[in-house]
Amino acid sequence: MGVFALLFSPRVRGRAAVAAAAALLLTSACAPAEEESAPPPGVAGPERELSFTVDGVEVFATLTLPEDTSGPVPGALIVSGSGPTDRDGNSAMRPDANTNLNLARVLAEAGVASLRYDKFGSGETGLGDLDPDEPVDPDVFDAQLVAAYEAMAGQREVDPARTAVVGHSEGSLYALRAHTLVDASPALVLAAPVGERYLDVLDRQLTEQVRAAEATGQIPETQAVTLLSDARAARAALRGGRQVPDDLTDMVGVLYSPQNAAFLARMDALDPVELAADLPADTPVLVLWGEADAQVTREDVDRLMTGLPEAVRVDVPEADHILRVYEDEPGATVLDAERPFAPRVAPALTEFVDTAW
Repeated sequence: MGVFALLFSPRVRGRAAVAAAAALLLTSACAPAEEESAPPPGVAGPERELSFTVDGVEVFATLTLPEDTSGPVPGALIVSGSGPTDRDGNSAMRPDANTNLNLARVLAEAGVASLRYDKFGSGETGLGDLDPDEPVDPDVFDAQLVAAYEAMAGQREVDPARTAVVGHSEGSLYALRAHTLVDASPALVLAAPVGERYLDVLDRQLTEQVRAAEATGQIPETQAVTLLSDARAARAALRGGRQVPDDLTDMVGVLYSPQNAAFLARMDALDPVELAADLPADTPVLVLWGEADAQVTREDVDRLMTGLPEAVRVDVPEADHILRVYEDEPGATVLDAERPFAPRVAPALTEFVDTAW
């Protein structure tokens, strides 16, 4: 899924709602289940279902272990991309992406246990008792990350001295800040990472979508101009600390609605390059980017790397934003489930974890 693709979904208010009423989230102790289940197809080691609570809302997660784990192994927390994305990396718009599941599989093959969890508003977790009409509280996702990290590091198979945070897409912004949220300095894997400020990427993606719709005759030129003009007025208002105009066109008005405004402003204040430059010294970092990624450009990653001069960067040939193999064939529609996870990801992760600790 795109970094911000889900913001254009009719479910945007639900996404906002998720974050909403959780303003003062407090994490509680993790309560893991003790029964292990057989791994899903393609996952070598056993999996264990876990749950933990965030301000009384039960969050569901899955721990994936390397095959034949006999002692403490490194542990990784997988953080999803944008929108209501479940623990496997799926959403209503891309139900078979399985980005997180595939990352868990290759991490297990590399000898690393991993925990992935449902973002609020997705999967088995859903919204809980949160009010879907309240504004987004940006802290809600930080609180989820903290509780999930503590759950991962507290598993009996995990060595808490060897941990990593794996952030996909928007999740990279959380990974870059993980050391400020948890009592650790984990290694980082930034997959299809954000390289520009949030609203700049949003503007670029919106512009591409609107211009494509205009070029194919789906909307007239006048509507395209109005949409983009409204979007830029809304961006300028948020950055200037002003109220977003209330007469925006429908799609832009929903995107920059009062339910989303605080979240968007908070995320836009995070410059990925500045976050990268503020990492603790000697933090091991792997940057994975698919050369067929239509959401994150090469220029985005180039910019991010200016703040990560010591990071390992691997550009994955023919991989798209969800790190599946993508081949552009005119007129062909290939479902996510029918496309393999890019084979270059596994050796890149294996080589990285072999030297990270």
